Amino acid sequence: MNTLKGLNNSHSEDASLRMVSAAPLDDDSVSDEELRPNTLEGFIGQPRLKAQLELFLEAARKRDVPPDHILLAGPPGLGKTTLAMIVSHELGVPIRVTSGPAIQHAGDLASILSSLESGEVLFLDEIHRLPRAAEELLYIAMEDFRVDVMVGKGPGASSIPLTLPRFTVIGATTREGMLPSPLRARFGFTAHLDFYPASELEKLVERSATVLDLHITQTACSELAKRSRGTPRIANRLLRRVRDWAIVHDLSKVDYEDVKSALSLYQIDSEGLDRLDLAVLRTIVTSFDGGPVGLSNLSAMVGEEAETVQTVCEPYLVREGFLVRTPKGRIATKKAWTHLGLSAPEDVMKSF
Repeated sequence: MNTLKGLNNSHSEDASLRMVSAAPLDDDSVSDEELRPNTLEGFIGQPRLKAQLELFLEAARKRDVPPDHILLAGPPGLGKTTLAMIVSHELGVPIRVTSGPAIQHAGDLASILSSLESGEVLFLDEIHRLPRAAEELLYIAMEDFRVDVMVGKGPGASSIPLTLPRFTVIGATTREGMLPSPLRARFGFTAHLDFYPASELEKLVERSATVLDLHITQTACSELAKRSRGTPRIANRLLRRVRDWAIVHDLSKVDYEDVKSALSLYQIDSEGLDRLDLAVLRTIVTSFDGGPVGLSNLSAMVGEEAETVQTVCEPYLVREGFLVRTPKGRIATKKAWTHLGLSAPEDVMKSF
């Protein structure tokens, strides 16, 4: 079974810093876990989801029963793991942590389920990547709180049902559409996490800076939030790199110019675009006159795998209006031309 630290590192290919690993360094006194709040009150952002979840958990506490199963869906880095930990803490029960890729066979899941205690929370990250046989086992466990164990082989094999104590499954997924309908239907509460506005990320940066014992100005927090792509995980990573800058330069307080200098070193520009994002935009604009260009040609020109361009760069570029996808290929918008300091052709000016 994965440990929590291993689980966090499973998302380390996040879109911003292209870091190989998110594991804390040996001299890092504050881990990622310590930056996480452990109560709903301390969780910043997602106000509607927080209100729904607070009502959901309070009702379960008053009924004195474990709550229904919870599905947390949304892009990486928005707080799904943090919310799972908060649910466990709010209910005062232990949490068991694993992930879909870590479960290779139905027997792996059966072993975990049979060892759960009454009321315990089972957190399944990337639940959409569970093997088919494990999914079918999970259906029965979630609905009837039992697992069927096969004894023997061949014609003489028989199934022995094992009753499980009532527990709560919290599933997290970045690809809700890949979940089979029968599995999705067994969750009593589904929460969709959205990207954060800069104002909420600013509050998160202030809180994390306090935990890291980093003195930072309001304008510096605003600039960090602006460059964090609407994602708390990226905001915390950028804050750590700014803290490194402050330590190396013996700064007692980090200001706006320090944030600009530090993030410039890491090639994070004013819109949160990094080296690969800018390479994609420049290639479309300068090599293909703004597009359209196919994904395979684009990925070959920037020297990256097509899947990397499609899953890491494009979602943010499309969401922020730098890029549009058409049946003929990718097209750079007027905003992309302007951001690169270039004048867009007349047809682009009229279209976007």
